Amino acid sequence: MVVCWQRVGRMQWVAVLVLMGGGLSSQQAWSDETEGDGAEPRVFVDVLNEAQWSQLDHSIDRGLTYLSTQQADDGSFETFRTGQPGVTSLCVMAFLSRGHVPDGGPYGRRISRAIDYVLAQQREDGLLFSQHVEERFDKDNGFHTCIYNHAIAGLMLSEVYGMTDEKQQDKLRQAIEKAIDFSRKNQTLPKRRRDDLGGWRYAKPGVFSTNDSDLSVTAWQVTFLRSARNAEFDVPTEMIGDAMDYVRSCFAVERGTFVYNSIKRKPSGGVVGGGVLSLSLGGEHNTEIARRGGDWILARRNRRYNGPGEQDMDRYHYAAYYTSQAMFQLGGKYWAGYYPVLMQTLTTHQRPDGSWEPERIEDASFGSTYTTALAILALSPPYQLLPIYQY
Repeated sequence: MVVCWQRVGRMQWVAVLVLMGGGLSSQQAWSDETEGDGAEPRVFVDVLNEAQWSQLDHSIDRGLTYLSTQQADDGSFETFRTGQPGVTSLCVMAFLSRGHVPDGGPYGRRISRAIDYVLAQQREDGLLFSQHVEERFDKDNGFHTCIYNHAIAGLMLSEVYGMTDEKQQDKLRQAIEKAIDFSRKNQTLPKRRRDDLGGWRYAKPGVFSTNDSDLSVTAWQVTFLRSARNAEFDVPTEMIGDAMDYVRSCFAVERGTFVYNSIKRKPSGGVVGGGVLSLSLGGEHNTEIARRGGDWILARRNRRYNGPGEQDMDRYHYAAYYTSQAMFQLGGKYWAGYYPVLMQTLTTHQRPDGSWEPERIEDASFGSTYTTALAILALSPPYQLLPIYQY
């Protein structure tokens, strides 16, 4: 059981109990909690006034209305074919982040159908991806997207575990256990470089480029595994330790922040946010390298929407999702200095139908359903309704 806090008025919150199969809170179970020297206390800071809260509520509700129009008969949400089941899983989490649950309320049936769709995509080996996995890299093919899909879908299934009826919960348990096993086998495949041990990348190590791990894919895996551990699934301790070692290795002293991997030493919003969030989910809150990642994000607050610029935020909506969750975990000046700017930018650029436009820097093929779900997840941390992202 997890206690969520839902706002009912300015500075007024009510406790909402969410059954998570006896899951642990996000402050437990992985490693000893670490607060860095000189860190600000990690307390929730309400950085919005009443008018802004109303604006936020209205924006997210419009976004969810749009998403509800994009669901197909099979329960999936509209996107490019190799974006599944990840995009459908992001949409489910967007609904959950506003307090909607399976089989309850206006979107309950849609959520349950989406969960069934995601479960149906799992292979016998545990991979949550039913499309063909090619032997070569292309940014839109299964070789590139399958491990992303796997981790995002695993995260969603772990988040809803315990919220469904007994029959569906049994299916979720089996799927999550198989997904954890697949992630461990993929993590421990032979790597050509010692620097890549403990991380994840694309379908098969040794096939594409000189690196067999990157922080972007690894951060999704860490988030999935943390969520599964919170729901009391057996996630091997060595699996977590190996992953956290890799995350820390992606902090580049010469850049003062996190980078993509040991060869491509380039920071971006998604990479830096993923690094900071992974540290937090691993129990290393407000450590020096986490704060330095937060400083990098603060210095490049992305006021310019969905385009290239000096901020180096890369894919706008993808970066917004990761940096928002990371800055919320850092709290204090990081959250106060970041979130109001992000909220104003996103709400200003929301389209009349409630959606956000596709990414302009790569990933446009995944469409507006993908970016809308990411935008909602970037906006919704103040609600504190997704257990994985709670303080």
